[in-house]
Amino acid sequence: MSASSAVKYVTGPLFALFCLGGYLLAIAYGVTFLIPMLVAQNGADEAVAGLIISSATISTVLFVILCGHLTDYLGANLAVVLSSVLLAIASFGFAFSDGSVFLMMLFGFILGIGWGVFYTLGPIILSSIIEPSKRVRYFAILSGSMMIGIGTGPILGRLTSELGISLEQAFTGAGIASLLGAAIYTYVRYTLESAFSFEASSSRISITSIMEVVKSQAAYSIAIVGLGACIFSGLSSFQSSYAQSLGHDYSLFFIGFVIAVISCRLFVSGYIVKRDPLTTLVVLTAMVSISLLMFLFLAENVYWYVSAAVVLGVGYGLTYSVINGLAANEAPTRFISQSLLLFSLSYFLGVFGFPLIAGQLIVTAGMQAMLYVLLAVSLVNHGLCYYRLYKRAKESY
Repeated sequence: MSASSAVKYVTGPLFALFCLGGYLLAIAYGVTFLIPMLVAQNGADEAVAGLIISSATISTVLFVILCGHLTDYLGANLAVVLSSVLLAIASFGFAFSDGSVFLMMLFGFILGIGWGVFYTLGPIILSSIIEPSKRVRYFAILSGSMMIGIGTGPILGRLTSELGISLEQAFTGAGIASLLGAAIYTYVRYTLESAFSFEASSSRISITSIMEVVKSQAAYSIAIVGLGACIFSGLSSFQSSYAQSLGHDYSLFFIGFVIAVISCRLFVSGYIVKRDPLTTLVVLTAMVSISLLMFLFLAENVYWYVSAAVVLGVGYGLTYSVINGLAANEAPTRFISQSLLLFSLSYFLGVFGFPLIAGQLIVTAGMQAMLYVLLAVSLVNHGLCYYRLYKRAKESY
């Protein structure tokens, strides 16, 4: 199938359905930000919450690596449908775990499989059925849809408080949303069978493919997304605790962050992709560092608190859109799928792995210490982007 003939399959209503499914499944990941509140009901602290969230790390890493083999045996279409069902099981499991840390870790493990498989296969599927010049734009729309879902999860938790119902009902709602997502992707599977059919073996990870990707410029994007994921997960996973320490409503963070991310990804990313990506990344990663400084020194004022979330949303949201496209376009042509797999793997190591470190930091040294660590991570990320820009300028002389 040629790129030009494939583009029709991801435009209009069917692509909108793909994005709607992504939104619904992302709610299941978004409610994990409520886990600190869920365990606090039973007297546990942030360290336990971080342990539960990070229980998804092993399963995510394993199944991201095995995605090529999964699509070989199941097909990408069926793998996505099954990942939706696993997200539903995990969400319902959290709702009915009755405070058991062991059960919540088990369902965290299951969530890692579901979210890891879907999050990885989504961009790979899109990259196989759209032309390279449109990848960044389509990735931005899909990731924007998923970000709305991620932000919806914590807001569901806030609604349960307003309605006077248990926090567990937010996880039940996420389970229902995942089942609806499974139904959508079942429809997409049969409607776009040809568009979703690609060589599974082409996305398998091997030592050779890893080395080829690591030697390419795509390696920078893979490193940047992992470090950025640490920042995102550190702030999001423990935002309820942080906001409570300041006397703020944690939902304000997610509302401000999500509105900024969505607005930028849907309305600004089209302009951003026409700019020089390296210069853009230097500016955007600087914005993330600025947002962390705002959280550290100005967030006691609720307006600065929301403003910091907005600045973070702009910087992080647009950074992700740029590097997701670069991970595909800067990879060796034969190893685009592997580059995207490694991109997802790096993201998940940060998003699920860092909460374990963050939870321990908060318990032993306090929330401010965790924020200083995130600032250091952000400055490293900014340094990587600046190094790429400096390196290119030096080579041009």
